[in-house]
Amino acid sequence: MARRGAGTPFLLQLSLLLLLHLGGTLGCASVAVGSRIVPLGSPVTASCTIQRELCRGLEEGKVRISWMLDNKLVAGSQRQGPGGTEVSNLTLPRFNHTQARLWCCVEWNGTKQRVGVAEIRAGYPPAKPLNLSCILNLTDYGLTCQWEQGTDSHLPTSVVLKCAGPHGKPHPLPEGPRAHCSACRRSRAQAVTGCTPQGGHSRCTVPRRLLQLYRQMEIWVSATNALGTAESEHLCIDPMDVAKLDPPTLQSIQSIPIQTDCIALAWDVARGTEHMELQCELRYRAPEDPAWALVTGIIGQAGIAQRCGFLFGTQYHFQMRCRRSSASALASWSEWSSGRNYTTHEKAPTGKLDAWWGAQPAGTGGRLEVQLRWKAPRQREANGRVLGYRVTLSGRRRGRDPPTICNTTHTQCNFSVPAGTRRVYLSAYNAAGESAPTEVVLLERKGQPLAGLRAVPGGERSLWVHWEAPLAPVIAYVLEWQRVAAEPGHCSGCWQLERDRTATTALIQDGIEPFQRYNISLYPLYEGTVGVPVHTTAYSQQKAPSHAPKLHLRRISKSEAELCWEPLPVEMQNGFITSYTIFWANSIADVASATVNPSLSSFVIRGLKPSTLYKVHIMASTAAGGTNGTSLTLVTTVLDDSEIQFLFLTLGLVFVLLMVLLICFQKNERMKEQLWPSVPDPANSSLGKWVPAAVPQEPLQVLAAREPGPAAISTVTVLEGEARKQPGKEHPALPAAPPALPRPYVRQEGPGEPVQYARVGAAGYRGQRLLPEPAPRFYENLRGRGDGGGGAGDWEFLEEPPATFPLLQGLRIGGAEELQE
Repeated sequence: MARRGAGTPFLLQLSLLLLLHLGGTLGCASVAVGSRIVPLGSPVTASCTIQRELCRGLEEGKVRISWMLDNKLVAGSQRQGPGGTEVSNLTLPRFNHTQARLWCCVEWNGTKQRVGVAEIRAGYPPAKPLNLSCILNLTDYGLTCQWEQGTDSHLPTSVVLKCAGPHGKPHPLPEGPRAHCSACRRSRAQAVTGCTPQGGHSRCTVPRRLLQLYRQMEIWVSATNALGTAESEHLCIDPMDVAKLDPPTLQSIQSIPIQTDCIALAWDVARGTEHMELQCELRYRAPEDPAWALVTGIIGQAGIAQRCGFLFGTQYHFQMRCRRSSASALASWSEWSSGRNYTTHEKAPTGKLDAWWGAQPAGTGGRLEVQLRWKAPRQREANGRVLGYRVTLSGRRRGRDPPTICNTTHTQCNFSVPAGTRRVYLSAYNAAGESAPTEVVLLERKGQPLAGLRAVPGGERSLWVHWEAPLAPVIAYVLEWQRVAAEPGHCSGCWQLERDRTATTALIQDGIEPFQRYNISLYPLYEGTVGVPVHTTAYSQQKAPSHAPKLHLRRISKSEAELCWEPLPVEMQNGFITSYTIFWANSIADVASATVNPSLSSFVIRGLKPSTLYKVHIMASTAAGGTNGTSLTLVTTVLDDSEIQFLFLTLGLVFVLLMVLLICFQKNERMKEQLWPSVPDPANSSLGKWVPAAVPQEPLQVLAAREPGPAAISTVTVLEGEARKQPGKEHPALPAAPPALPRPYVRQEGPGEPVQYARVGAAGYRGQRLLPEPAPRFYENLRGRGDGGGGAGDWEFLEEPPATFPLLQGLRIGGAEELQE
């Protein structure tokens, strides 16, 4: 049930659509428009009428009418019409569609239903056809006309070619197109449709049965659509005037023997035009001529045409065409006839040859090496095909030919002449003879140079050269140019002679190619000498370089990288290098660039981050654009070179110190003796602690009679004794003597008085050690020295210690040290 209920609205909609008629109405609705074809952009009015009793399902409830232009909703007004109808009116102020459908819709069951439609088209009136022309074909005598259509009207348009002929007898043909048109207007018959173009073409053919030959007829094109009619200009023509004849035939061409620069050409008319009076034209040109030479005014049915002024020894190509001589200006010419070639007679070359030279002394023999170049004579002076050139040391004399030093078919020659030679003679020859010799003076190049020279592009294959005239009078100028990438002297024609003495500009065209650099030199020619040349370089056209230089890394640090590159070869530059641009970027896309002068071949990038990867590339630029090179990847260092050197130096020092410490630990005792010697402490010495076992002469109790307190020793001097004896060995000269008991002498002053000073003489503390226990048992040569007054004095202890004890070398003790017992 649910499915059946869902399908009911669809069936109702389908039933409403089936009720739609081709006229744009349903059984219960009708749509009316003011006009179904309107000018584009004009207003459109429409109305839609709904009859309730004819629309099943709309009998009850309110009817709502809406409009749609194609698929776009447009608003209209609604009112109640007579007889219970509902009427909606719509006005479109500007209809900008060339074709559209206007729908009338009603709302039914919540949806919009299309109940009526009207199709509207918009466009323009037809445009006027242009450039009408007609040609009569003599094969079937059909008149074929063609024209140009105007702008599209966006509406169906019918185009027909119409024609009208005169009434009654043929009348005399008036002269001129305007008279023809007036005659057509005076005698025009009813216009008829001549033909209708098919397939949208702009041409059609009027059959012979509708034409009147040798009479004036009026021809025009008419274009009609729903918005109007347009006609082309009317042509008043005699169909025979526009007849296109077959081309004539060239029979023969020959030179007139007496006048060798003139020719006679025989021609014949085409078949079927023998009875007509014809007007013909002749054209000819040489292969190197850019345009045809035209000969007009050839009148007749057939015959011979003569023409003078041809060049000697030159091949020409001839063609001819004809039309009726009585035809109007609208008449068509025949096609050009088949061509015919003819070569005129030759004669000896005339004129002088433009020559230029270069000379330098030969290695040996006192001769002069000369490179002579010249320009081939122009066709008007060559008088035929030049077979070769001859260079002699003297001019031609009657009855005898001078010796030839060069005979060539080229336009340059290298030869050797005696050192004093100042003139040579150059001539050209062909099959008819030899030209008069041209004198070439070998002048020295030491004259005044020009003040300035520059060259600018004159086109893709030309250069304009500008210079400043010198102060001295100039006879002529010689321009030389050479492609930089080419081998020297490869181009014999890359020079030209400017004979205008006042000229300051010249155009170079021979051998100039785009994207190639040329060295240009200019020589001023003075009376009796040649000026020193000035030079410049130029391009006729530039573009971006073919390649960019390849980058090389010369050095790198943590913040800088020095790059270098080789300059581009000239053949790769394609123009003057204006700059090099260096681009670099790291992994986070921080891009930077710098422009470098083209004269440099290295660059230092500064401000880089340590231990960072960079992509670097170079762009070479000319005035016409730039070319990028391949990328170079580099990574900056963590430290600079100086920092690395300092680090290695520090590590080396640390290593040396470690080695020294290791050696010190291994040689502990010896190093202690060298670096930290043992210094005896007088207060703890055995001398201060030792008391003899028995002194009969002066007992130690003498100290007790004095005030208690430590005894003060003002000076103790130990003199260096005999060297230490080796154990087990006795001196052979000195017998051992029994040691004598030493006598102690103590200089004691007041209680608590300090020792005045202690001094070490002689070798100091070197090699000393603490005296081992027990203290020495014997001292010899003990002597005291006093001042006799019972005051402070000096005591000296002279001893010669036994060999088993170390020596005390020059020990003096004084000062504030106290001897402990």
